[in-house]
Amino acid sequence: MSLPRRPAFRRPDLRAVAGGLRVRLIVAFLLVAALSALTTAALTFRSARTAILKHTQDTAIDSLRSQVNSQVPDFTFPLSQPAQLDLARRLTAAGGAQRWNVHVRYQDGPVLPAGDTDRPLPKELREKVRSGVSAFQRMNTHGMPWLAIGLPVTYRDSSERTGLEVYAEMPLREDEANVKALVKAAQNGALPAVALAAVPALIAARGVLRPVRELRRASGKIAVGELDTRLKVTGRDELADLSRTFNDMAAALEKNVAELRRMEANSRRFAADVSHELRTPLAAMTAVVDVLDDDAGSLDPDTAYAVRLISEETGKLARMVEDLMEISRFDAGAAALHLDEVDVPETVRKTLQARGWQDRTVTDLPDGLRARLDTRRIDVVVANLVGNALKHGGEPVRVTVRTATREDGDRLLIEVADQGEGIDPDVLPHVFDRFFKADSSRARSEGSGLGLAITMENVRLHDGTVRAANSPGGGAVFTVDLPLRRGGGDEI
Repeated sequence: MSLPRRPAFRRPDLRAVAGGLRVRLIVAFLLVAALSALTTAALTFRSARTAILKHTQDTAIDSLRSQVNSQVPDFTFPLSQPAQLDLARRLTAAGGAQRWNVHVRYQDGPVLPAGDTDRPLPKELREKVRSGVSAFQRMNTHGMPWLAIGLPVTYRDSSERTGLEVYAEMPLREDEANVKALVKAAQNGALPAVALAAVPALIAARGVLRPVRELRRASGKIAVGELDTRLKVTGRDELADLSRTFNDMAAALEKNVAELRRMEANSRRFAADVSHELRTPLAAMTAVVDVLDDDAGSLDPDTAYAVRLISEETGKLARMVEDLMEISRFDAGAAALHLDEVDVPETVRKTLQARGWQDRTVTDLPDGLRARLDTRRIDVVVANLVGNALKHGGEPVRVTVRTATREDGDRLLIEVADQGEGIDPDVLPHVFDRFFKADSSRARSEGSGLGLAITMENVRLHDGTVRAANSPGGGAVFTVDLPLRRGGGDEI
């Protein structure tokens, strides 16, 4: 009996690991953490930036308005150009903390002082101030941020405009530096937050995947026949429900398989017992029928016909009992393989000669081909295949023995081909089934329906395969594919 091969060690597939559930959970967790951190940082930056700029703008506007209110009363309207320049210089000097440059414009006159800046006042700002509205506007000149403020001046305790407009320009370099520092702080805070998120991601992935791993191990055990495998159920979540369902399924499967095994064992035992019990009476019946068959010539025609019919049917019954006994040995695992190095072509010739099939077959048997085989079982294989071809196919039947080289080693091939009409394609998948007879595609079989099943079991015992096909030129072809073993005797 051949021993099961141990599964070969398989290296982990890196692509499967990269696409595994653990990696996807961790990546998803990190992406959510990164998105949350970035969103929080962006909102914080936006709010802080707005607050910084608004504070700067409000402080500058209030300070400029305060200086204008304190300086303008010292001047008499209408203002001359020297007075305008003096007012601009005083206001500029008063804004040392803000580092602003002040310009004034009286009625429709020019902006003074002129020519000391390459930053023209925005047109929109001047139009708003000219209409009597205080305004401010941020602008960017040569990559540097600036704030422009415009104030219309009115008479004290009156809303009447004096015609004087005051403009101030101040750099926002410190505010921009503060904003950049805020961005850097947000980045420095987001990156550690994402890195720290890997820890709870690993913990969460482990908690989620532990039941999945246990389920995979349990499924693998059940797949190899350990039907008493059960999962430990903890918690009340969906994974716990899955574990309970798996345990219920495993329990039902164990019960059903045990019942099926019991029924199968009873069936096999019944077939073996019946076959064994039939051998003794069949042996006696065969002996009596042989005697009657020898005297059939002296009997009247009707009696002689009945005797020959009984003799033929008794022989069929005896062969069926032997086939059932052989099948029961395979099913019980009691079939032993006795290997010995033999001359394969000579073994095939002896099989054909022992049954008188030399004139009905054509052989292609190379000389000197030796292999380790069980001679008795190979004799059964060849006899069943050739006998099946002679019964159901056309003569002559061709028997070919050859070798082939493949990646898994050298192979021994035995082919049996007939000249009949072939096998119906719908029948091909079932030709090796027990008690199967292709009545619709071939002549009515007189055998037990176990011959090809026994052939397949004998080939399988040799670690080989047997397959049936239709030849392109017509007829059926049965191919026995065996490993080409060489060396001394052995027993399995």
